[in-house]
Amino acid sequence: MNLRDRVALNIQELRRARGLSQEELAHRADVSRGHMGKVENAKFAASLDLLERIARALNVDPEELFTKR
Repeated sequence: MNLRDRVALNIQELRRARGLSQEELAHRADVSRGHMGKVENAKFAASLDLLERIARALNVDPEELFTKR
């Protein structure tokens, strides 16, 4: 599994564990829902700035997005 796939899966799992819709997470991270969908489906390589906003929106340390599960 490459890093982009791992990050995408971790974002999905963390979002679902918190009961958030993709739209709600996108709103909290200040990004469009379509863009968030592409990040979660590993179709877009997110910038570090966006990953930091996503982590903040999920209330986790950014390194959680990279953790092997």
